[in-house]
Amino acid sequence: MCRYYHVTVNIGNPPKPYWLDIDTGSDLTWLQCDVPCVKCLPAPHRPYKPSKDLVACTDPLCASIHWPETLDCKSSKDQCDYEVQYADHGSSLGLMVRDWFPLQYINGSVAKPHLAFGCGYNQEVHSSMDPPYTDGVLGLGLGKSSILSQLNELGITRNIVGHCLGAQGDGFLFFGNELVPSSGVIWTPMSTTEIDKHYSLGTAELYVGGKASGIKDLPIVFDSGSTYTYFSAKAYKALVSMLMNDIKGKQLKTANDDKSLPLCWKGSKPFKSVQDVKNIFKPIMLSFAKSKYVRFQMDPEAYLIISERGNACLGILNGSEVGLENINLIGDISFHDKIIIYDNEKQQIGWAPANCKKLPKS
Repeated sequence: MCRYYHVTVNIGNPPKPYWLDIDTGSDLTWLQCDVPCVKCLPAPHRPYKPSKDLVACTDPLCASIHWPETLDCKSSKDQCDYEVQYADHGSSLGLMVRDWFPLQYINGSVAKPHLAFGCGYNQEVHSSMDPPYTDGVLGLGLGKSSILSQLNELGITRNIVGHCLGAQGDGFLFFGNELVPSSGVIWTPMSTTEIDKHYSLGTAELYVGGKASGIKDLPIVFDSGSTYTYFSAKAYKALVSMLMNDIKGKQLKTANDDKSLPLCWKGSKPFKSVQDVKNIFKPIMLSFAKSKYVRFQMDPEAYLIISERGNACLGILNGSEVGLENINLIGDISFHDKIIIYDNEKQQIGWAPANCKKLPKS
């Protein structure tokens, strides 16, 4: 039900593979770490053993991790500690280290940057959540500590990152502009003022099946670290009421006994895939205020999930219930089979339909 997209990253010398959750909603990259572990979660690989290369408390990178708080370093030999907390109430606590990250260019040559990341010895997961079966998180946000910012500072890649997440769980992630399609991409300017350090697209108006919901000025953020999409209470209520209205008389009943997600519907027989309900549900669309003709469309495959019981469940949740207040977070479910590009150089975000099973020709 709950799918996390991870990427395999090789770290160290000799390099060892680790699975990291792709997260454009946070800056810090971290791995579970044996220094020793106070609390490490079940993971595909053994916890990373750090070298002696610690990031000092006085390093500017340490200050950027703790911003806006000011750091009180007693001595230049002090280590740089970190704690990161996520919207789903998960967290990681540890210290900052540096190591080699061999990365392959499209032409086959390999760069070996020395990058800073978190060595997490204490991880917490909310009791209601299935912990992701990964070794840590790949932070791709806008901050100085993000792997993207570090690679750009070192002159290894342009300050551009993109992902293509297939509905079947396949896909790819890229740094730089080589895999950005030359045409067919819808671009909208990033909004840097409203929600600091997040990939914010400014405000949008919600449409369901081409009809205006009357809900405008919704601040939108793209976040690949979130499995589901979250709307603020007002938008969520309007969406549910419009969807309910659209499916009246279509042989669907609310499945209150299915607790997979807050809202599920059952048909006369179990559904095998979203294709079975594609014609019943209408597309959802966000129309951006800043760019008159820019729309982000979510077809039923981008907001419905078929539960283990064969019911169709709404993969858009009420963000106000998890403390997101008025922010509307677009997560993995709504990125399926689209290439999403975060271009920090031109301060724009783009998307286009794509086949995520194979790398496009550069």
